[in-house]
Amino acid sequence: MRPLTAGAGRAVRPPAAQRSVSRPFWSAGGRSIALPAPARSSSPSSGSGGDTAAAGGAALAGPPEANGGVTPQQQQLAPLAPPDLAPALASFDPPEHEWAWKGAKLGNAAAAVALGAALRFGVPVPEGLDPQGWTLLAFFLTTVAGLVLEPVAAGAWALMCVGCALAAHALTFEEAFAAADSQVLWLIVNAFFLARGIEKTGLGERIAEALVQWFGGSTRSLAMSLALGEALLASGMPSTTARAAGIFVPVIKSVSAAGGSLPTDDESRLRIGAYLTLSQLQSVAHSSALFVTASAQNLLCIQLAEACGVELGPNHFLLWAQGAIVPAIVGTLVTPNVAYLVQPPTVKETPEAPKQAARRLRQLGKLTQDEIVMMGAVAIALTLWTGGESIGVPPVVASMLAVGMLLATGVLDWRADCLRGCPQAFDTLFWFGVLVSMSLALQQHGVIDVFTGWASSNLSGLDLAWPALFGALHLLFFAFHYLFASQTAHVGALYTAFLSLMLAGGVPPKLAAMSLAYNCCLQGGLTHYASSQSAAYYGTGYLKLREVFVGGAVCGSVSLAVWATFGMGWWHVIGWW
Repeated sequence: MRPLTAGAGRAVRPPAAQRSVSRPFWSAGGRSIALPAPARSSSPSSGSGGDTAAAGGAALAGPPEANGGVTPQQQQLAPLAPPDLAPALASFDPPEHEWAWKGAKLGNAAAAVALGAALRFGVPVPEGLDPQGWTLLAFFLTTVAGLVLEPVAAGAWALMCVGCALAAHALTFEEAFAAADSQVLWLIVNAFFLARGIEKTGLGERIAEALVQWFGGSTRSLAMSLALGEALLASGMPSTTARAAGIFVPVIKSVSAAGGSLPTDDESRLRIGAYLTLSQLQSVAHSSALFVTASAQNLLCIQLAEACGVELGPNHFLLWAQGAIVPAIVGTLVTPNVAYLVQPPTVKETPEAPKQAARRLRQLGKLTQDEIVMMGAVAIALTLWTGGESIGVPPVVASMLAVGMLLATGVLDWRADCLRGCPQAFDTLFWFGVLVSMSLALQQHGVIDVFTGWASSNLSGLDLAWPALFGALHLLFFAFHYLFASQTAHVGALYTAFLSLMLAGGVPPKLAAMSLAYNCCLQGGLTHYASSQSAAYYGTGYLKLREVFVGGAVCGSVSLAVWATFGMGWWHVIGWW
């Protein structure tokens, strides 16, 4: 047999015994563990042909008998012997992993689940109600409690709760998503898109700055102009959080700074900043009650009221505005004056504020193309919200037309502004839809009827006239908000129950449903956690915690009095009672 050569440009493979390889076997924490391997000599250079391999010649030169019957060629082609891993593995120290919980707030989740479990297993099923309805009520309680305690995001919690309810056969799939085709839900989504457009184009900031320029000569008139601006924007910008954080908080901070008022110390913040912040926070109570689209909980109230059998007519926008117009305007004018007494500014005049606003308006320049388009879209929406029903265009279609106009003209981008820029729209669509669907299912399973019958039988023994019952329940409903960190969660938890009590006590249905809905709007400034806009204004640093609670209690009480007097009088005029 001819010896193996390195002809044709091929290098000869040295025998296994002469190989020397040191390569990494495991990498951990930046360290490499080298495995031992037999040493080898360097490979010979290959000749042009016919030359035998120089390296390893001595090992290959002997006869097969001298190599245990293995020919040099067989020895050369033998596989590498596996390295001994024992020493490497013995010295290997695996990397340490730090485990940290990244999921839900377990304490809050446990508290929410415990409330539902206590109701289901700790309270007997009432007579006349089947176990499925009682189980559904327990899941509803857990869902609402989770929306208040927020162990996870609202949409995520709703998903988990509705999934468990489906697994427990408390709901069918059709019942769980019965509200998916609700016009109210899609009106909310489109309203978020409109709010995004007003914020993105800068139209909202321009309106606020113009009001400051016109009315900002004194601290009180400045607060009044901001309150009026909030009321005007509420019709087309339905997110109280967006109006607060996106428009009025920046305006208040810039105006206050221009007047030498900063949140750094008491003397500075009390000049004008603390007063403007408190006044604007409390004014939101009336602006959010002025239009049904001014806040998310307003539409939820309408949906729940109709689920309880209250007839509110086809045009919710017009109905809401008709009942709110008088008390909301009075409250908007009164609130800055009450805040002036509760949190008096040390600087009464603000001559620099109009100048500051004028400079800012000059920087903004003329109306941009996007702002003009935005104004046209809002005008179309408002016109159709008011009179569209007469031509067969419901409010949700009006909002779709307005949003479609913004998308078609490029003012809004579907991916950047609607999908990524408005995640709260789809989050609200899901948890709001689940909550409304559960409420409808409670009605279908007779839970509301059982509760109403129980309330009616107990209230009949008290022999209260409906006006007395009406007032007592409103005070209790208002005070309960100290236990809530969300107006929408408050509505979901208590609105249906209190409405049922009023209806059982003889309160006129439309008066009961609409007055409770307006009451929900008046609670947003009670505490620093009462609503998202409250947190935004408190976050400026101009108000101390004690001032928030005192201002919330005083201004909230005055707001209740305004709606109880001017509201009840006006509602009598329009025939609600």
